[in-house]
Amino acid sequence: MDFNPIDIILHLDVYLDMLVNNYGLWIYAILFLVIFCETGLVVMPFLPGDSLLFIAGAVAAGGGMDPVLLAGLLMLAAILGDSTNYIIGRTVGEKLFSNPNSKIFRRDYLQKTHDFYDRHGGKTVTLARFLPILRTFAPFVAGVGKMPFARFFMFSILGTVLWVGGLVTLGYFFGNVPFIKKNLSLLVVGIILLSLLPMILSVIRSRFGNAASKAGTH
Repeated sequence: MDFNPIDIILHLDVYLDMLVNNYGLWIYAILFLVIFCETGLVVMPFLPGDSLLFIAGAVAAGGGMDPVLLAGLLMLAAILGDSTNYIIGRTVGEKLFSNPNSKIFRRDYLQKTHDFYDRHGGKTVTLARFLPILRTFAPFVAGVGKMPFARFFMFSILGTVLWVGGLVTLGYFFGNVPFIKKNLSLLVVGIILLSLLPMILSVIRSRFGNAASKAGTH
């Protein structure tokens, strides 16, 4: 097999067994860095997240890694990534909206962001953990919206424990089931759909709620 580092990085979940065999304990540092970058750097939402956590749990079940150390390190990576992303948004965000004539970074958008995170910031930060791509942007937007850091940090920890802990545990207990191993691509799609389910239900409830309130006013 030709060594293509970019392909390995983008499909780390596929090559994880090979990397564990080749790099030993360094695999913990590699996984830590990937999860930190996926959650902490706005420009890297393309890195594997859900599938990587699940497959890492499966590899740990096969004896390739210590599951407790794995989950603990990846939770730390996700929390540090979230916090870094938040700080970048808090620091850079205001500057993006400093031009009053900007058509893209308009001041009224910034105010709406502040208002949204005042009302829904907690559940947004927590649920975004389960939403590919959005989990990379949510901490940045929370920083832009000046969500209080202590509140952000608390919900970031909650989301991280549910996300990392849940997927690593699922992978540990079910990742080596023959049917699941043979249908891993379908399982990854299922994980993504389940990740999106809370947002879909929230949108449906919001739409029905708005329709009901409008009907009640007539």
